[in-house]
Amino acid sequence: MEKQQHFDRVSNQGDVVRKLKEEKASKDEITKAVEMLKKLKVDYKEATGADYKPAATTQAAAGRSNKKGKKEAAKPKQQVKKPSEENKSGVKKQTRLGLEASKSVDLADWYSQVLTKGEMIEYYDVSGCYVLRPWSYSIWEKIVAFFDARIKKMGVKNGYFPIFVSQAALEREKEHIADFAPEVAWVTRSGDTELAEPIAIRPTSETVMYPTYAKWVQSHRDLPIRINQWNNVVRWEFKHPQPFLRTREFLWQEGHSAFATKPEAEEEVMEILNHYGDVYEQLLAIPVVRGKKTEKEKFAGGDYTTTVEAFISASGRAIQAATSHHLGQNFSKMFDISFEDPNKAGEKAFAYQNSWGLTTRSIGVLVMVHGDDKGLVLPPRVADIQVVIVPCGVTANMSDEARQLVGDKCDEYARRLQQIAGVRVKADVRSNYSPGWKFNHWELKGVPIRLEVGPRDIKDSQCKVVIRWSGEKMMVQEQDAPSKVEQLLEKIQADMLARATKDLMDNMVVADKWEDFLKYLDQGKIIQAPFCGDKDAEGIIKKESARDEDLVPGAPSMGAKSLCFPFQPLQQLKSGQKCISGNGKDAIAYCLFGRSY
Repeated sequence: MEKQQHFDRVSNQGDVVRKLKEEKASKDEITKAVEMLKKLKVDYKEATGADYKPAATTQAAAGRSNKKGKKEAAKPKQQVKKPSEENKSGVKKQTRLGLEASKSVDLADWYSQVLTKGEMIEYYDVSGCYVLRPWSYSIWEKIVAFFDARIKKMGVKNGYFPIFVSQAALEREKEHIADFAPEVAWVTRSGDTELAEPIAIRPTSETVMYPTYAKWVQSHRDLPIRINQWNNVVRWEFKHPQPFLRTREFLWQEGHSAFATKPEAEEEVMEILNHYGDVYEQLLAIPVVRGKKTEKEKFAGGDYTTTVEAFISASGRAIQAATSHHLGQNFSKMFDISFEDPNKAGEKAFAYQNSWGLTTRSIGVLVMVHGDDKGLVLPPRVADIQVVIVPCGVTANMSDEARQLVGDKCDEYARRLQQIAGVRVKADVRSNYSPGWKFNHWELKGVPIRLEVGPRDIKDSQCKVVIRWSGEKMMVQEQDAPSKVEQLLEKIQADMLARATKDLMDNMVVADKWEDFLKYLDQGKIIQAPFCGDKDAEGIIKKESARDEDLVPGAPSMGAKSLCFPFQPLQQLKSGQKCISGNGKDAIAYCLFGRSY
């Protein structure tokens, strides 16, 4: 089916929904029509690779302009300059290597193009599943190495438990499975034979691991148990899938621990949370807000959940970056992870447990926060190639010896950077691509530093250094190159974090009044507001801050949800402050709200 046919089907169904609402049709009729509209939008995205954008958005803008009596010529749609390369005559020609969408104009299309043209992913024929190409997987490997080293210093060991969960085990913790039930994938058949009992593919591993923990724990001397596993999980999301951010299968680590006492368990919760914060801030150059989830948003079956939340200013939305849960004794009582209480002879005591996880969603956050209209922008600490060296000034009139001299000098720079400074470096000496093409290619892939070497540079014992994230250019003496590049990589890492931190702080505000809350939300900000903590109040806030996308095309449809109670709020609660929901109850703390992925 052609793109236009998909577009027309969504558009027509949108008209149906609007008509039903205008005619005040029954709730069942409207719900059925809206569900069909959502399905058609998913079909559109799967067929085109981009989110559906209603034509009415631009038509409405044109209508408003006409009502004002203005006769201005329509401005052309903002275009992203396509990268160009020079041919032998010096005339620049177009290439489709670069991005054809702008981050500020069409974020969804930009994101899709960055991931595919930047060689991060390949689309797959199962919706919501993606091929992680080496360029993105190398980022995950850096995250794995960083975090794995941290938890091993804590005494955590790695292990592996099966991907399959029996129905009986999965359903033992009722609150837990109730939260995950809609997204559990089930195996029901082997070949042509129906299984006697369906087997679940793990959405998380509490119910996989804890029956085994119960076998291992007979005495308090068997504690603590602290096991982490690096694996994949499946959550069959039916919302709009987005690579890395919301997928049906993803990679992660999940840690599961059991302690004899609550203080030990709670100490680990915060230690893990701080390591997650360091993954984002020290490795990915992304600031996060550390805090505690509300009762409504905490992990199902747990006592409480701590979280690190990131912010993507391009969409005005927050994203849960990683979570560390204290499960209390809920699961240990359910699975009988118990031992004889050393302080009360003959009495049974139950273990205190935690679980904690970080996923490949972190890669999507990295792309969204740092990427620009030229492509990826990678912080040096996670870039698989930190410096690319490109030979320049090589012309068709040069002798083979002169060409070889430039190529050899590039290789020499690469060896020195690697051996002296430990830099991950590549000399791109391919002769079948022009320097301009290589510039665009490596900029698109986000390599932090480009080093250019030409015949004149060799004569002057220098090279040109170009910084990807800022575009800054400088000449560096050949003998100083290793130390200078090493210094620049650290400066780039720090500067990227500083810029992202300023972006977060500029977009995180306090609102004590509902009208300010709505104003800031529609400006794409995240808001700290006084909150009572009630689940019902949270539902009110989300409902009253939502917009009707079907009636107002292009409006941000989702309401604000709670992100966390920040451990370090922007300001302290004053005595007598009431909940932002308007329910009249006293606020207990400032809570961070926002639209969220």
